Amino acid sequence: MDKYENALKLLLEAIQQNLTPESSGSSPEVPVGVSNRHVHLSQNDMNILFGEGYQMTKMKDLSQPGQFACRETVTICGPNGAIEKVRILGPVRSKTQVEILSGDCFKLGTVSQPRLSGDLQGTPGITIIGPKGSVRTTEGLIVAQRHIHMTPEDAYRFGVHDEQIVSIEVSGPRGGIYRNVVIRANDASALECHIDTEEANAMNVNSQSKIKLLK
Repeated sequence: MDKYENALKLLLEAIQQNLTPESSGSSPEVPVGVSNRHVHLSQNDMNILFGEGYQMTKMKDLSQPGQFACRETVTICGPNGAIEKVRILGPVRSKTQVEILSGDCFKLGTVSQPRLSGDLQGTPGITIIGPKGSVRTTEGLIVAQRHIHMTPEDAYRFGVHDEQIVSIEVSGPRGGIYRNVVIRANDASALECHIDTEEANAMNVNSQSKIKLLK
């Protein structure tokens, strides 16, 4: 009997050693969120634009924990033009950040490169106009780099790690592959791939779509 028990034990150990995150049955599909241009404000800039001590008015919760869309909008202005009714997202941040589409650069007369949220050093500034005043930022204008939010547990299941660069595949008649997608794995995230409306339109992606993660 001991001989059979030892053989079974060795077999189970071999299976465990060869079990990878991908072979554990996790799906390679990730839900997708499509983002339009929007603004994140610091409390100081909020006070200037809307009045001292102004508090955002939540319109709806977003997929990422604690984040929400506000009823308030602002106008953003560049050297060549302006874009009105740009939605504010909450909560307030330590630094103001304006996320636009690549095509917006032509209308505004600005040049902005893809950046991850919060990576603002060396980025251009922009003028923001609210009902009570205006702010000229010295930095903070970005085109959002496509990325995937996930928890560390999600990262293990998919066999990836925080800040890893991966590709995503979209199926369908207009589908294709987007490269240079950044993994953002932390405990404050919910699983979702974020692309902007230009990227989504190019491959006929909507909020009901799911993408396949390619390493």
